[in-house]
Amino acid sequence: MSERYLTTREFAKLLGVSRVTVIKWIKSGRVVAYSVHGRWRIPYSEVERVLRGVQRVGRVAIYARVSSNTQRDDLERQVESLKLWVSKSFPNAEYVVVTDVASGLKEDRRGLRELIEMARRREIQAVVVAYRDRLTRFGFEYLKTLFNAFGVDVYVAFQEEPKDYVQELVEDFVEIVTSFASRIYGKRSKKYKEVVSCIGEVVKDSN
Repeated sequence: MSERYLTTREFAKLLGVSRVTVIKWIKSGRVVAYSVHGRWRIPYSEVERVLRGVQRVGRVAIYARVSSNTQRDDLERQVESLKLWVSKSFPNAEYVVVTDVASGLKEDRRGLRELIEMARRREIQAVVVAYRDRLTRFGFEYLKTLFNAFGVDVYVAFQEEPKDYVQELVEDFVEIVTSFASRIYGKRSKKYKEVVSCIGEVVKDSN
């Protein structure tokens, strides 16, 4: 017997979510769907699979991160939007909020360590972030694989970052360049100071 296929609207109605949410699930890989003449078609079996996943998740870790203390307002916005996303996606789950004020390039983040430890102790079944680089600037798939190994799924709630994240990208770029210059020349060297000065001028001109 051939499987029945649903439109995004039909799928959304059965799951009790919005069609926009279903589209996001498809794009993030959470829901399997096929493009037929430019329109998404979802196997009916995905309804049961997603419902099983929702029922399995009893505790979610909301993880939000910004690079500096000047972005505290954005940190709060991330947390509130993720709370809303979790309430719609996992209506029966409780959540814990974990935050970091640190660069996405920094591996030794207190909040990130806390997330991994909770996953290791099997205290959570899912981690939710607003955007991929909130979890890490590089190596997202490696971290996702690590969490998966502990039985924890990683969900990216939103696909497109706000335009004001450009400043954060610039800051991370500066950190990468200065870090490499320090390793190559040493922080006390004249060459290192020249590189730092040059990068400072470039950033100032771009603002």
